[in-house]
Amino acid sequence: MSVEPGDRVPPDQPGPVGASGTRVASLDFIRGVAVTGILAANIVAFGQPMTAYMYPDAFASPHGEADQWMWVAQFLLVDGKFRGLFSLLFGAGLYLFMERAWARGATLRLQVRRLFWLAVFGLAHFYLIWRGDILFGYAITGLVALPLLRWPAKRQLGVGVAGFILGAIALAAMMSVPYLTLETSFGDRPVMAEQREQMIAGREDALADGEQEVVLVREGAYGAIVAHGFARHAAEPFSFVSLYLFETLPLMLIGMGLYRLGLFDGGINRATLMRWGWAGVIIGTVLSVPVALWAKAQDLSYYSTLAAFLGIGQLPRLFAIVGLAALLTVAATGSRNWLGQRICAAGRAAFTNYLGTSIAMMLLFHGWAGGLFGYLTRAELYVVTVIAWIVMLLWSKPWLDRYRFGPFEWLWRCLTYGRIFPLRRDGLANENDSQ
Repeated sequence: MSVEPGDRVPPDQPGPVGASGTRVASLDFIRGVAVTGILAANIVAFGQPMTAYMYPDAFASPHGEADQWMWVAQFLLVDGKFRGLFSLLFGAGLYLFMERAWARGATLRLQVRRLFWLAVFGLAHFYLIWRGDILFGYAITGLVALPLLRWPAKRQLGVGVAGFILGAIALAAMMSVPYLTLETSFGDRPVMAEQREQMIAGREDALADGEQEVVLVREGAYGAIVAHGFARHAAEPFSFVSLYLFETLPLMLIGMGLYRLGLFDGGINRATLMRWGWAGVIIGTVLSVPVALWAKAQDLSYYSTLAAFLGIGQLPRLFAIVGLAALLTVAATGSRNWLGQRICAAGRAAFTNYLGTSIAMMLLFHGWAGGLFGYLTRAELYVVTVIAWIVMLLWSKPWLDRYRFGPFEWLWRCLTYGRIFPLRRDGLANENDSQ
């Protein structure tokens, strides 16, 4: 393996680490912010039918004018941003893991096993807990990215940026067609009649499934909910993978390149990071404003929200995602205070926090448990989000003061390596645990 300037070859520790064998603290901090932000993005789909994630008229509770402006605010500040951060970090983590593995003579087989078990976790999450899973898609996309790990860092970055831009253009074209066909004069031509019927049927089918979901989750037993997922949505984890190739794969490559060029560990000076960061966040947000206001002007119709979320809103997010990564890297340097330490701990246990949040939300909202599904307004769902953030910050650090890994991190590691790792701290294992 050739090592480029700026590449790091860490010592043989039981997890991916930075140049000195210690954890890259900025990655923990950014991951902690991302896992809390992911919940803010997902909370609607936890407490309301999945269709309401993008289309607010699918809410089973009232959704008025103030709620529509909250949709706009979430679109500008949250949606796609934190999943994008996760994708950057996942790409950096792929390289970190193999960097250490290569240093001790291991091969890609170890990473393949790691991603295989991530895919298993993802499928279990999708079918048994919540069908908004991203883990399976990340695992498959990670496998696709493995042959690209040995590319030079600048090629990874360049191809990632170019791939994201091309993917954003393709998604904008694909996702705009239904809106143009159903909600503009473009679809009034006789030649479009069959397509219009198909798109109307697709919309009505999705909304009917959401209504069925409300009844089932409110009144059904756990087994009935799982059975519905298998019967109605069994193919979704596999059919959605193609969308990951347009967005997530390029972001993973960007994450690899940025890590190797020193974004996360002081290789780029603070002033430059601040300039890049604020420029990215401001440009991304400014470019997103007309998209959000356009969707609002369409009364947040079904296909306009789909076009905004998955199509024309994609490209501005790239600026915001990279800008956020730069600003959070700077913020991580001051993360030794009470709050910063707890954000870092939440990031070190991000896998457990992600899956644990899904389990907690299932227990809160399902009719056989807490029974709140479909009853809370958007504002009330945000209150639930804040409470969950507090829980994440309160439990993660005390747990990691006593144990080397979060519970699901430990299980994933044991499955990857095929052996049982000690979980409780022995006084020696401290910062050299898995990244």
